[in-house]
Amino acid sequence: MINVLIIDDDLKICLFFSRLLEQMGHCFKAAHTISQGRQLFEKEAFDLVLLDLELPDGNGLEILPEFIHSFSSPEVIIITGTGNARGAELAFKYGAWDYIQKPFLLEEVSLPITRAIQYRTEKQAAPKLISLDRSKIIGESPALHECLKEVAKAASTDASVLITGETGTGKELFAKAIHENSKRASSSFVAVDCGALPETLVEGTLFGHEKGAFTGAGKRQEGLLVQAHGGTLMLDEVGDLPLAAQKSLLRTLQERRVRPLGGTVEIPVDIRLVSATNLDLDQMVSQKLFREDLLYRIRAMEIKLPALRDRGDDIEEIVLKKLHELSRRYNMETKAVSSEFLQLLKAQKWPGNIRELVNVLEYVLASSGMDPTLFPKHLPPEYRLSSLEFDSVPANTLRMQHPVSHSTEKDDFPTLNAYRTALEKTYLKELIQRAKGNRLKAGELSGLSQSRLYSLLSKHDLSGFSK
Repeated sequence: MINVLIIDDDLKICLFFSRLLEQMGHCFKAAHTISQGRQLFEKEAFDLVLLDLELPDGNGLEILPEFIHSFSSPEVIIITGTGNARGAELAFKYGAWDYIQKPFLLEEVSLPITRAIQYRTEKQAAPKLISLDRSKIIGESPALHECLKEVAKAASTDASVLITGETGTGKELFAKAIHENSKRASSSFVAVDCGALPETLVEGTLFGHEKGAFTGAGKRQEGLLVQAHGGTLMLDEVGDLPLAAQKSLLRTLQERRVRPLGGTVEIPVDIRLVSATNLDLDQMVSQKLFREDLLYRIRAMEIKLPALRDRGDDIEEIVLKKLHELSRRYNMETKAVSSEFLQLLKAQKWPGNIRELVNVLEYVLASSGMDPTLFPKHLPPEYRLSSLEFDSVPANTLRMQHPVSHSTEKDDFPTLNAYRTALEKTYLKELIQRAKGNRLKAGELSGLSQSRLYSLLSKHDLSGFSK
């Protein structure tokens, strides 16, 4: 039996839905605020949520992601009297089933409810997704779990997949997970970085070539498409493919046959294509830099990988596991990790994502030497400075309280020593505040010895450490 949660502060609307669901033979509960709805949702599982947006204690969109990303992951129909395009866009982005505006006719609301319940019933009766082997993908954040659901869906089909995301988010790792969990797992996984191929060699590398097909082709070479026959071909940085190669690739994907350069015979190929990019391919299509028909072909499914900064506590788990792996690789004792070290890593923006994080951890192991525990002092200086704020100036932009004037007059421009002194004093003031008067913690944060720290404080006539 289907269980429905109604969240609406209009008692007449609640009564209407109660009678409708009763006639349909479904169970239901009603709440009139976000808080009441959340409490009911935490106590029992629901298959469908009828959610108003304008509620006494907030907007229903605030709670929508909680419903969608929960274990039961119910279907959600938004029902609102103040509909707008932006609200509908957000609702569908979060995964809402439908978006209905008040006032409505009976058939306008009963059909979406019927369809959502029908979908839910069929979904519950369908075979479960494969149990995913994800040993190399670390993390338990909601954002990551959404991607893993898509990986499981992709692995159960042969559809082409486009994996998007910032550089360093692990696109090849996810491509391998799709392959290793698919029926093609026993066959080849062939990956090629399209951005690393010279334009003159792209087609020969992908499609192969016969001897003498071009200058330098001293022998016949089998292309990557043929090498991946029966398995999976990953085209990393697919947006870097030249237009001529895009046309040839599209034909190969359509015909499932490849003709090597200089050849006269077409070779049948059976591949599963997984592409990856950190570029906006839709924008490239509008700029005539990427073929629209090829984009349709490679994007039967799309998996958008989250940035590391959006994965919450995953950073801690990644740090601990990667440190263990690196320690084993370098034949080192596994080091303990201080809470301050982890907090500083969690506070980073990580523009290079996991790849950047792993590089930093390699530096840390090298810089820590024989030290048994990792502290912030072991991090590269720029990562330690990024946690400090100098008079509301961005942390990675080291400036004095009064920025250097663009005036050419000597009196308006500080000497280098004056600049350094002012910057040093600003740093020490922030250090005292961050350490909350604790000199030992100040030493850990700054990497300074106690004697050097006191020398600098004396130099700038500063105090503030109580212990």
